[in-house]
Amino acid sequence: MVEMSPLRRRMIEDMTVRNLSPATQRSYIHAVAKFSRYFGRSPARLGLEDVRAFQVHLVAKGISWSALNQTVCALRFFYGVTLGHAEIPERIAYARLPRKLPVVLSADEVVRFLEAVPSLKTRTALTTAYAAGLRASETVGLKVGDIDSERGVILIAHGKGGKDRYVMLSAQLLRILRVYWRLAKPNDWLFPGRDATAPIDVQVLYAACRSACIAAGIDKRVTVHTLRHSFATHLLENGTDIRIIQVLLGHNNLSSTARYTKVSNGLIRRTQSPLDRLRLEVVPPN
Repeated sequence: MVEMSPLRRRMIEDMTVRNLSPATQRSYIHAVAKFSRYFGRSPARLGLEDVRAFQVHLVAKGISWSALNQTVCALRFFYGVTLGHAEIPERIAYARLPRKLPVVLSADEVVRFLEAVPSLKTRTALTTAYAAGLRASETVGLKVGDIDSERGVILIAHGKGGKDRYVMLSAQLLRILRVYWRLAKPNDWLFPGRDATAPIDVQVLYAACRSACIAAGIDKRVTVHTLRHSFATHLLENGTDIRIIQVLLGHNNLSSTARYTKVSNGLIRRTQSPLDRLRLEVVPPN
């Protein structure tokens, strides 16, 4: 077993103290190690020009923009926090992401798409994702107790960035969830996997999206995130304030006013989910 270097141990401790997720910690360590291997020296002996040369190398190798920016985040953390060089991070440039318009389904396409999902559990999960604008990980992470029918909200526990938030519980979604609960009898996880002690795998949702597109004759690449984009777009088209949409989506770059609104259940409950405007079949025919 290779002994961990003091520098790596310090960086891990720095990330742990700041409550970075295990996935983020692994990503940062991998990026800094790759940087070090490229030059064959300890990263503590490398400077800003080396960082620039490494970025040029990664771009030449065809790295994706998101992966490049993840490396930038790792190096900025390493130099700014672990090495304590406060002047360096702001000089490590992020890549400008090409701005592409997201794929959005029309209301009719949402109905056709969801009704093309034959599995009760998967259809209900994807319907929930659209009705509340959830990420795939947030959808599979739901527990039965997160559905608060009395207050008309859904608790999203440990969303992106480890933050909790509430989203609206659509009246139509509540009816669908009640039918689903009566038939499927979930115990702890709202959408359990084959082993009931764990949630359904996100890959199951992704596969269901691909199959539903073909079955519904939708010539678009639809993922769970497409349903989230469609949720936000349909809310905007229905006149919902953009700040409320930001709160419902759990975006982190919110003003202090918008942050306050995320604890206002009355405001969330008064916001109508786009699902409530659709005529959707509750249970798959088979």
